[in-house]
Amino acid sequence: MPHFDAPDGLSLYYEVAGEGLPLLCLSGLTRNARDFDFVAPHLPGVRMIRMDYRGRGQSGWADPATYTVPTEAGDALALLDHLGIAKAAVLGTSRGGVIAMLLAAIAKDRLLGVCLNDIGPAVAPDGLHAIMTYLGRNPPQATFDEAAAFRQEALAASFPGVPLDRWRVEVTHTNVETPEGLKINYDPKLRDAVAAGFEDALNADAWPLFDAIAPLPCAVIHGENSDLLSRDTVEQMARRNPDLIVAHVPGRAHIPFLDEPESLAALTAWLERLQ
Repeated sequence: MPHFDAPDGLSLYYEVAGEGLPLLCLSGLTRNARDFDFVAPHLPGVRMIRMDYRGRGQSGWADPATYTVPTEAGDALALLDHLGIAKAAVLGTSRGGVIAMLLAAIAKDRLLGVCLNDIGPAVAPDGLHAIMTYLGRNPPQATFDEAAAFRQEALAASFPGVPLDRWRVEVTHTNVETPEGLKINYDPKLRDAVAAGFEDALNADAWPLFDAIAPLPCAVIHGENSDLLSRDTVEQMARRNPDLIVAHVPGRAHIPFLDEPESLAALTAWLERLQ
């Protein structure tokens, strides 16, 4: 399994597949490289680069004080350096999109473009509070099958029609089965790091970070039922960046799986601009 050393020496997992345009895929807060398994088969002509953030997946755990967006942005740049890649496009899901916007502000010369999956420069408080209800806590279910059935029922209104087998795969991405029940596959102390900066996240003005992306090609994929990214925010993003590619994905909340027709259409248009 390939690993590289972060700037502070922590061992971080990564994987690379395909040939073509370098596409750095940055996952959600508690997630890992598996976040992009559903979309990977639909993106020919790219060199897909994925990583597990510190404290997640197959990467090493660290001082929770380092579980921050600036540190993770530095880790992402270190991975590009490790691979000898001068510039890459970035597809960022949720937390990954925040990292991508920060990279646009501090290392724009390393970017070819940015696609944001259900994240923007303003986040809804309800969505952040919802994340805190499960962050760092093991699921109450004993098995993947039980967790998948629970998720399908609990999310029936915001993710209508998602088959049980999709949820069964999805719950394996961030949990492991043990004799004692399901356990999260990331450092539980991630909760402490997020809680420490929670009020700052609620009040942050990230619009300058979003504005820093232009004139690089940029897209946003919005789950129409999202409790984190509002339609009003997406519309304001489009006003500030008239070249923004926008996809509203029906039947999806936070976050779209990225293999929906609307998501793929936006990704295809974005990649064509990059090419």
